[in-house]
Amino acid sequence: MTRLLRGVMSAVLLLPLVAVSPANATADVQGNAKFTVTTTASSVAARSDRRPVAGGVYDKKVNKTFISWAGQYEDSYVQTYDHRKSTWSTPNRIADGANDTHNYPTMVQARDGHLLIFRGMHNVELRMSRSPQPNSADGVWEETLLSKNAATYPMPFVTRDGTIYVFYRETTRDLDGTTPTDTRPMLYVVSKDNGKTWKTSTELTGDRFAIGSTARADNMNEIYIGQLRQEDDGRVLIAYTLAGGGPEGNKHDRYHRNMYYTWFNPQNRHFYAASGKDLGTQIDDADQERHLKIAETPLTLPNNVKSPDYIQQVGSTLGQPFVLWFMGDEAGGPLHNFLSVWNGRRWETKEVARGLRTREVEKVDLFTWRVYATEDGKPNVNTYLVRLGRFWSPETVIPTAKPVQRVEVVENFRDPARAIFSGASSARDAAIADGDISVAGVKSRW
Repeated sequence: MTRLLRGVMSAVLLLPLVAVSPANATADVQGNAKFTVTTTASSVAARSDRRPVAGGVYDKKVNKTFISWAGQYEDSYVQTYDHRKSTWSTPNRIADGANDTHNYPTMVQARDGHLLIFRGMHNVELRMSRSPQPNSADGVWEETLLSKNAATYPMPFVTRDGTIYVFYRETTRDLDGTTPTDTRPMLYVVSKDNGKTWKTSTELTGDRFAIGSTARADNMNEIYIGQLRQEDDGRVLIAYTLAGGGPEGNKHDRYHRNMYYTWFNPQNRHFYAASGKDLGTQIDDADQERHLKIAETPLTLPNNVKSPDYIQQVGSTLGQPFVLWFMGDEAGGPLHNFLSVWNGRRWETKEVARGLRTREVEKVDLFTWRVYATEDGKPNVNTYLVRLGRFWSPETVIPTAKPVQRVEVVENFRDPARAIFSGASSARDAAIADGDISVAGVKSRW
């Protein structure tokens, strides 16, 4: 893997990471968490490309947890857990998914109590569904077309003052018919009135896009955000990779390359590097290459495995960011899992595991994060602990009846509805929906 990372892994670590073998981890090697799993809907989940962002919310006012997931044809569903009654509702279908795995739901709660679900209808438009009543997922939801902006991968969050942001990726060619197919920047829309009216990032800042490039020599002008996470202090952490046609010309998602990190301040709409460098309201190629690069990976397709993967996890410990990411093996072996940590001056990267698809991370305390991960084709969710942003250790195994494809930690969760497990479907076709929807919680918190 040294060749893959072009020397990045040879950096001297100030504090060494502890590498472990993930596949043989058993329950509670170092952690004390005891999980229970409830299947809320059986054999209903379709394959989904949802990122680990905005899967569900806990509403303290009514003591209920609301979760969203993608069912057959990628249609959007919601379910409610009533913590007083310890009961789950039946699934409520709220919107059509047009049989495309990209058209998954992402959900937040507006300041007025209404639940909002966003779908980027793959390269076509951004749609929003709004619950008919505040603090409830019941009934027929109202659907609104926010804009025909060739949107995919919606990533919403709500700031402390109630402002709603939705980041999305634009397929520019579908708007003008001439831009190369592998030019796909990130933009966002903003609402200050609970989702009633919206403005685009271009209207607010004057910038054509928020994150992106248009003229890289390697044609890697597609932005793939793996995860976006809002911190308690309001900062929004972002980890992403690049894709494009590479040496073959303008081709969509043919190659992946490099890992990047930035954070976004919703108050002034500026992006920043881990060093604190203010990059203004738009990140271009010069910014990301000079200030944001975590690791450089080669422009290759080993055994047709794109690397790095589409999904990464991002968090911070005592103000220092870290990013978990993985990539394929040049010899066709297991996936390689990396933990990159900002040490105050530069990024340190080391391989910490093999064979895992890291799905989500959850903050446990000031010094510790929990990692949820799966192994391809196998049931169960394995958890690991990352301490001080550096030290990796196995924690426990959460049993599931079937393999799990996606994990999202519920915003402001309350056990037993802590993490949503979307079961892996047996087919890539969204018309096939035979995965389970399950929710995991920690017993000791009840």
